[in-house]
Amino acid sequence: MDFSPSPRALEYQEKLETFMDAEVFPREKEYLAENRRLNAGEDWNGWQVPPMIKNLKEKARSAGLWNLFLPDDELGAGLTTLEYAPLAEIMGRAPFSPEIFNCNAPDTGNMEVLYHFGSKPQKDKWLTPLLNGEIRSVFCMTEPDVASSDARNIQASITEDGDDLILDGRKWWSTGIGHPDAKLAIFMGISDPDGEPHSRHSMVLVDLDTPGVTIERMLPTFGEYDPPYGHGQVVFDKVRVPRKNLLVGLGKGFAIAQGRLGPGRIHHCMRAVGAAERALELMIIRGGTREAFGQKIIKLGGNPDLVAQSRLEIDQARLLTLYAAWKIDNFGAKASMTEISAIKVVAPNVLQSVVDRAMQIHGGAGLSHDTPLSDLYLMARALRYADGPDEVHRAMVARQEFGKYRRNS
Repeated sequence: MDFSPSPRALEYQEKLETFMDAEVFPREKEYLAENRRLNAGEDWNGWQVPPMIKNLKEKARSAGLWNLFLPDDELGAGLTTLEYAPLAEIMGRAPFSPEIFNCNAPDTGNMEVLYHFGSKPQKDKWLTPLLNGEIRSVFCMTEPDVASSDARNIQASITEDGDDLILDGRKWWSTGIGHPDAKLAIFMGISDPDGEPHSRHSMVLVDLDTPGVTIERMLPTFGEYDPPYGHGQVVFDKVRVPRKNLLVGLGKGFAIAQGRLGPGRIHHCMRAVGAAERALELMIIRGGTREAFGQKIIKLGGNPDLVAQSRLEIDQARLLTLYAAWKIDNFGAKASMTEISAIKVVAPNVLQSVVDRAMQIHGGAGLSHDTPLSDLYLMARALRYADGPDEVHRAMVARQEFGKYRRNS
């Protein structure tokens, strides 16, 4: 196996790094301050996207840095999962930057669902404006009243009524639903309660302005509401949509979800690796410019060991992510379940550890908005739940290992 970047991928990496250095990092503090000024509090109805984002998106698109995640030469960059992975890492160094390149979650996963599973009318109505960055979307799967880490627990229902489908249920942690451009939800529910466990679910496309869709609240993470995206709790009360909004067919929801989450988890993990690199960089710079007890802080006590340990962990996480990406490209997501689950555990935990060390070196500043560290820590902790908690992925790895030796047990 060869993880070295192709000439095409290397060209994109160089262009993206140049853009980040010239356009994104110099405006990071300005963006964060403007976002806090525009979007204070939990009232998402008044949230706004800082105007600089529109300008940066126009520049990125003009530079050919648009829809980099999509493996289609006409609609996106046409890169493989392995080729895209380092680009996601670069974007991960500034958590607000993926939207600039139309590569932010959950839109990337939702666009991939529509690209692979949507009908032509569905693509025309929703995929095209998503690819153009004109609208945003959400994925409504997790529910507040059940352990959603087991999708078989989902209670939301999808009922047939002639040419329509009736949706009922309460969802939460629907990321991006507070964004002023959020127009589409992918709703996952039970359409056949008596069917086989993996054939009970279906996915339906829902315009967020459909009668019966009510956003109840935004959910804070460590007291932050993550504007202008937000993580919402939303009720679907007898929401009626045409049957043509059904993705693929009844009972296909679980299969679609598995196809959606594979590459998406790689994207999350590479962004986490990039964020960890940023945290390590900030730790070394801060520790090298402050003195205590007659020495640079970075060389005090066991701090050199913490730097070394961070480097070891980041590089291991990167290699495991690249391996998972390579395996997806060569054997498909189903054959890569161990690697996908493994990196989904490893990358967020590495990020959390490295950021924690960086925060310790920064002292009180590490807890403030003066650095991106508190946001990176929040990102790491949330990722240990998102797309399946650590425990579920460890269980997946264990099952795969047990299967190798079943013939001897």
